[in-house]
Amino acid sequence: MALFELGRVVVTRMALEFCDEHSISIDTMLARHQRGDWGDYMDAVDRRANDDAVKYDDRVISSYVFDQGRVWIITEADRSSTCI
Repeated sequence: MALFELGRVVVTRMALEFCDEHSISIDTMLARHQRGDWGDYMDAVDRRANDDAVKYDDRVISSYVFDQGRVWIITEADRSSTCI
């Protein structure tokens, strides 16, 4: 179940190339982000900040770590856009 809207989704060239090269699904990461799975190596403070951000319309940040590197997903506070 989606906790918030993503708005317009944009992907940087580096993120797209990284995901393509390593067969990482952008759709899967977006689904995790949108349902409140904030990713890997997010401490309790970061997770709480995201939980509060969903409630109070603030920026939401997720971090997904792979052997080859990390991908960040950021949804703006006004939910107008999400950048990978």
